[in-house]
Amino acid sequence: VQLQASGGGLVQAGGSLRLSCAASGSILSIVDMGWYRQAPGKQRELAATITSDGSTNYADSVKGRFTISRDNLKNTVYLQMNTLKAEDTAVYYCNARGITTAQPMRHIPSSWGQGTLVTVSS
Repeated sequence: VQLQASGGGLVQAGGSLRLSCAASGSILSIVDMGWYRQAPGKQRELAATITSDGSTNYADSVKGRFTISRDNLKNTVYLQMNTLKAEDTAVYYCNARGITTAQPMRHIPSSWGQGTLVTVSS
């Protein structure tokens, strides 16, 4: 299973970015998908997650500004980030949990994407 993230870049404070992460690899289903972020010198932290039925969870720091969504047919998760702040600067990693694949048939507890850098200039 591979997760390919894209959409990071440099944006001014107050601007918007949309991240995408596509999972591939004979996938039958994914229970949870989400975005985590790691700022320089800090630990990785949750930004937002979404279940297969659309239930969402957000870190308090991004509530009201970020929106997570997913396309189950495409095994893709998105993160729409609005009103970006300098403190949102981080490498954003996508994560998939509870993956079931067909060929070969197996269950993968968790898989991470390679990360995409978001830089917000103040």
